[in-house]
Amino acid sequence: MSKHEVKFNIRTQKCNHANASQVGARVVLNGWVRRRRDHGGVIFVDLGDYTGCTQVVFQPDKGKVFELAQSLRSEYVISVSGVIRMRPEGARNTAIMTGEIELEATELTILSMSEPVPFPIQDDIDASEDVRLRYRFLDIRRPQMQKILRIRHRVCRAAREYLDDLGFCEIETPILTKTTPEGARDFLVPCRFSHGQFYALPQSPQLFKQILMCAGMDRYYQIVRCFRDEDFRANRQPEFTQIDLELSFVDEEIIMGLIEGLVVAIWDAASGVSLEVPFMRLSYDDAMDRFGVDAPDMRFGMELVDLSSVFKEADFRVFRDIVEAGGVVKGICLEAGAELSRKELDELANFVATYGVKGLSWIKCESGKFTSPIAKFLDEGMFQRVGDLFEVRDGDAILIAAGSFRQVSAALGALRVHLAKTRGLIEDESQLSFTWVTEFPLFEYEEETKRYLAVHHPFTSPLLVSENDRENFRSAPHKLKARAYDLVLNGQEIGGGSIRIHDRDVQSRVFELLGITPSEAEAKFGFLLNAFTFGAPPHGGIALGLDRLIMLISGATSIRDVIAFPKTASGVDLMVDAPSPANEAQLEELGLKLADRVREQK
Repeated sequence: MSKHEVKFNIRTQKCNHANASQVGARVVLNGWVRRRRDHGGVIFVDLGDYTGCTQVVFQPDKGKVFELAQSLRSEYVISVSGVIRMRPEGARNTAIMTGEIELEATELTILSMSEPVPFPIQDDIDASEDVRLRYRFLDIRRPQMQKILRIRHRVCRAAREYLDDLGFCEIETPILTKTTPEGARDFLVPCRFSHGQFYALPQSPQLFKQILMCAGMDRYYQIVRCFRDEDFRANRQPEFTQIDLELSFVDEEIIMGLIEGLVVAIWDAASGVSLEVPFMRLSYDDAMDRFGVDAPDMRFGMELVDLSSVFKEADFRVFRDIVEAGGVVKGICLEAGAELSRKELDELANFVATYGVKGLSWIKCESGKFTSPIAKFLDEGMFQRVGDLFEVRDGDAILIAAGSFRQVSAALGALRVHLAKTRGLIEDESQLSFTWVTEFPLFEYEEETKRYLAVHHPFTSPLLVSENDRENFRSAPHKLKARAYDLVLNGQEIGGGSIRIHDRDVQSRVFELLGITPSEAEAKFGFLLNAFTFGAPPHGGIALGLDRLIMLISGATSIRDVIAFPKTASGVDLMVDAPSPANEAQLEELGLKLADRVREQK
């Protein structure tokens, strides 16, 4: 043993495991001083580890042990030996597991000391997120963080056990790989032994898991790290984790049923909650028409209703012109919304304006009569038709927006969620409403570049059920649906996947529609296309966002709280101070030279 090392007694149990059945027993506890109190010459210490705390009592008659206890401060690491005894009547704390007993100390060893901590090691702290992330090693000591990271462990273990029982094989795919277009920018890694050449960090294992299907592995999974260099948004991280699956000889029903079983196993292991299956199903078109978004929160109603047929006959030229130009007029009915003031209605109009909608009209139903700023443009019959479409009741308000389908859907879809949150329309916040959204568009057309983009990714199989579908594949690709599916929970996408293309000719046609030339396809995806020429099975898969799953299971409000060492919203690791500059020697070895403006910034 080094002269700097401290000899101590190894713990006989963890700090939260002492109980009344051990009264009179001699035990050893190791942990951190969470709190120290002096009461009339007696010192009390709450000694904690990840399991919880036990109260330790240091009596003055213990001589050197008591003297040493007087020097203890918060977050000192100590080893204590002593005897378990019952706390005196009136001093017991039924709120904690060890509240009936305490440890009367006979030995004490200080294993390491601590500087004053920047925030207390407890859940109710008033510290900024930046401070918490800079001192993440302290933040993780807090009970809530310990709980979340152990939930994460249980979820991963449950997923592995479930998938192993179903014949899946866990296979690692490369981290240093080839740059391919997958939606976001790649993180690039310069290669020291091939100057001017770069690896890319994978946005997903997509191509490799399809290769594994071509290789006959049949059922693959991986709890995998993925990397996307994209603009940071709420609950996004540049590196994140997926539960990634791929299966051969399957269809959508098999994959969705299997994932429902996985989600049931995860929730049971993590929280003891039993989920009911099968989950609700909703087509993309239905989701957009009724809820305005492709990831709808189904815990409350307030569905969007199309009012175009009413307003195309009205004298209100603003709405009528929009309908005649191919736009839509839609509305939502807010229960008890007639109580909204003009100021509140103006605030809602400002809210939807951020989505490109110009104005928000309203109709109130009060005392059996309809009132509205646009009343002079509508006759009584039109009011009644609108009321009937919503099954409006006295005291309700109908909020109406007009514009392109995309604008109105985005505006009212967001307004629906905003009103549900601000007006408490979700009766049970703990309710879990899982929904499958299926049959997404295969492509979207970008007017700015006059080209098609893949809604999911270029390897998603088109839905070619009828001759009409096959004709659209040849001449009207914007009408095509994809064999794609997303799993949504309470308005958040937690997973997405598709049946993949396994036919080289179909894949080549999709590349053609996306503006990827044969030479570009060969350069970027040649290894996958080559695999298709040697017998590729029908296959499909899905990826579940592990971080988002843990956030929803644990009740955390930020995805950063469920990742041990996350980045800030600007992509910085405050604890290790990354990213950081490379020195000149490193750059020279990589064959890189910084631009003058970057040098000036450094």
